[in-house]
Formats: sequence, structure tokens, C-alpha cells
Amino acid sequence: MNVKSQQTEQLERAKETNGVLRQKRVDRWYPLYHIAAPAGWINDPNGLSFYRGRYQVYFQHHPYSAQWGPMHWGHVSSEDMVTWRREPIALAPSVEADRDGVFSGSAVVGDDGKLYAFYTGHRWRNGVNEDEGNLQVQCLAVSEDGIVFEKRGVVVEGPADLLHFRDPKIWRTGDTWWMIVGACSLENRGELWLYRSSNLTDWAFDRVVFRAPDPDVYMLECPDMFPLGNKWVILYCPMGSKKEGFQARNSHNAGYVVGDWKPGGDFQPLTDYRPLDWGHQFYAPQTFEAPDGRRILFGWMGSFEIPVATQAADAWCGQLTVPRELSLDEKLQLQNRPIAEIERLRVNTQDLGSFELGLNEDRVLLEDAEAYEIELEVDLERTTSERVSLTLGATADGGSTLVAYDDLMHRVVLDRRAATHGDRGHRGAPYDGSKRLRLRILVDRGSIEVFVNDGAESVTSFAFPGEGPRAAVLGSESGTIAVKSLVLHHLRSAWSDS
Repeated sequence: MNVKSQQTEQLERAKETNGVLRQKRVDRWYPLYHIAAPAGWINDPNGLSFYRGRYQVYFQHHPYSAQWGPMHWGHVSSEDMVTWRREPIALAPSVEADRDGVFSGSAVVGDDGKLYAFYTGHRWRNGVNEDEGNLQVQCLAVSEDGIVFEKRGVVVEGPADLLHFRDPKIWRTGDTWWMIVGACSLENRGELWLYRSSNLTDWAFDRVVFRAPDPDVYMLECPDMFPLGNKWVILYCPMGSKKEGFQARNSHNAGYVVGDWKPGGDFQPLTDYRPLDWGHQFYAPQTFEAPDGRRILFGWMGSFEIPVATQAADAWCGQLTVPRELSLDEKLQLQNRPIAEIERLRVNTQDLGSFELGLNEDRVLLEDAEAYEIELEVDLERTTSERVSLTLGATADGGSTLVAYDDLMHRVVLDRRAATHGDRGHRGAPYDGSKRLRLRILVDRGSIEVFVNDGAESVTSFAFPGEGPRAAVLGSESGTIAVKSLVLHHLRSAWSDS
């Protein structure tokens, strides 16, 4: 059987099995406006691109169950990044180089008008797991429509004794194509290896462009490198980081450094590593440049280590964040905020205006809602409450998730100690001390994304409510709250087939 026939057979098998699994899906927490597979597991966003008039989003996908397994590339597309159309599974393990998984990668449009998808072909050295390391190579698949791909084989092979070598991200500067790949060096240090090409098929090693300064970090997963203004940003996911305060609290974390880089030269860091998001569920972020020049990011919401509530009986697991626009502030800190198009999801708006919430007072904002957005502005100079608290997904069994500005910690926290389902724990983003607190909160059936002061910080986490109506309540604690404005938006489904 030739390569094309093998690929077709595996894709048909995946489609058929996933269709059966779809009939078992439970939708109590299935997202209305976040990208997820019809059923089964997803993780990293892959191949983000704009091709043939549509935004293309691929993602790591195990179509056979809600558990991680041999990776495929799932696929959705959109004209506006708001309403999404499900596409057929794009890539499946089908050749020796990717027999144990079509791992993460990226996609670019070539000079010939075709879409070039680069991914890591994955094999276990022992054929079972990574206890003895991985055999990983960078592979190419090409498409004329973004849906059907032809595998072209291996284009980059690393040294045979590398235990980790994956997640190629491609971009173009001038006439040269560049590829950055995450690696675990022979000294067990996390590095980013840079390759160059003039034609997308023949690649030459350029240099180790970045090494994580933390000696505990042994691998840099899902790297990305891109310009913002006159600086360059490197996103990466350090494996091996030690927990410290609110940093590196998750089993898998993501962050960035900012610096200077010119093609043919070394990357010169100007900042230390910093988390991009402070929540429980934010990993493997990938970006692309939209046609209008915006730098757009998607991240993965999921968990490799702690079981997710949907895995037990709901037949699906994992979703992507909403698309976010990136920018750099004057301190060289990344800001990330929902793209402007998200406002098109709004179907019903309630403007509650300005008011003062009294001492130890609660105000019910929503009696029952699954998918909504809260825009809250508070005058902290006139606020004496210890916390500006929003209790979300509050159900009759006492379950809820707390989102709050904590004036004692000077952080915006997301606290799941009262969660009815799933993992608990709390996370917190630093607050910059501004006297006007602005929170934009996106709630879906099983997730919460908090954006602080126009994207200066963000906190992204799963939150799985109990049965019955899901309320949202604003509350003060040992003081009053001076609300400058409060607007609520109900949000529609993002799926074209809904």
C-alpha cells in the first residue's frame, strides 16, 4: 500500500470511530464558542494560518477516546475567527516516521500557493512510551485546499541521541524561511534550534538560538518566535521548572522572553522569562500573523497530569482559548486580549451602569447562564472592600468558582476551592496598581478566561459547574465597591452547524 492509500485508510478509520464517539458526547460542559473536537481528546493548536480566504486552525487530536493517544491533526476553519466550520481530520499516523503520532507543528503558504504543514513525526524508542526517549523528526505535508494533504516525508533530522526534538514553527524573513525546533540537549538543557531554507524543502542548521537560563529546564516545548514592533518575542513551554509562588504551579506552563534578533545573528534577550497566562489551563500557545498584520494567538486548555472532569463520561476533553491579539507594552511585557471579532458573538446585552455595592452585599447579576461575558470597571480609590468578588457558575449544591481582585494580595485570583466537579486550587495574576480596575471575563460552559486591564494579564482555567441553574453574583467583603460600569453580554454558539 502506498503512502497516499495508507493515509486515506487511517483518516477514514479515524473519522468513522470519532463519529461513533460523537454519539456518546455529553454537552453539560462542552464549549459553545471555544474550539473543541466533535468528540475525543485535543491538545496543542497547530498550523495556524490564513489560506484560501479562511482562517485555518489545526490541533492535536486523538479521535478514538477522551484520553491522550496517538496524535492526529484535527481541523476547523472560519471566515472571521468567530463562526467555525468543522473540517475533516487532516493528518493521521500512516508512515514509519510518524507511526506513533503526528505531533505538533505549524503551517505557511508557499510561493506556489500551496499550504506547507510541518510537523514532528514521533516514535517511541521502546515502542511503548518515552521511558527510553523519543525518535523525533520534522516532516512536511502539502495541501492545495487546506483539507487534503500529501505527505512529503522527513525534512529535518536531529542527532540520533536527542531524547526530545519537536514542534517546528516556521516563518519568513525576507527571502529566507526559518524553522525553530524545541530540543533537549545532550547536557539535558532546554534549547531552541534554528534552521534556514530558501525553498521550504531543503533545510540547514543555523545555530542554537536560545537556551533556557534555568538549569532545571530540560526541554522547551511548542516554541514560537515572531516580531512585535522592533522587538522579537520567543514563546516557549519550559519542562522541568520548579514551583515558586504563583509561578510554574501547573505540570505544564507557558511563557516568553523578549529580545533583539536579526537573521543570521544570535537572539539577545532583554527580559527574563515571564508567564503569559496565570491560570490552571494555558499551554502550547501558537501565533500567526493575520492578513491585517495583527499577531493572533491560540492556546490549549487541558491537562496532561490531573484528570479532567469530562474524561470520565462525556466523551471529549480539551479546548482552545478564544483567539487573542498580542502587543508589547513599554515595559516589554506581552499583553493579550480577545480579538475584536469576539464581540460579534454577543446576542443580548444588559448595561447595569454605575453604582455602589454596600458593605458585605451580594448582587445577583445572572440567575442562570452558560455562555456570557462580563465587563466590569471599578474605582479602587473609592472602594474599601477587601476583594471585588465575582462568584461564577454558582449552583444549588453550593458549587462555584470565584474570580476576584484581592486588595490584600494585589492580585486577580481565580479560586476553585468550591468546585463541584474537577480539579480545585487557585491561581493569581499580579496587579499593576492602577486605580481603575478593568476586568473582562469570558465564561463558557466549562471554562473561564479573565483579562485584566485590557490584557495586561490573563487567567485561564476550567470550571465545571454542578447541576441546575448557574448564577453569577457580585459581592463585597468587609467594605464597599464603587462600580464605574458593569455590562453583561450573553454569547451565542460559534459553530456553523449549531
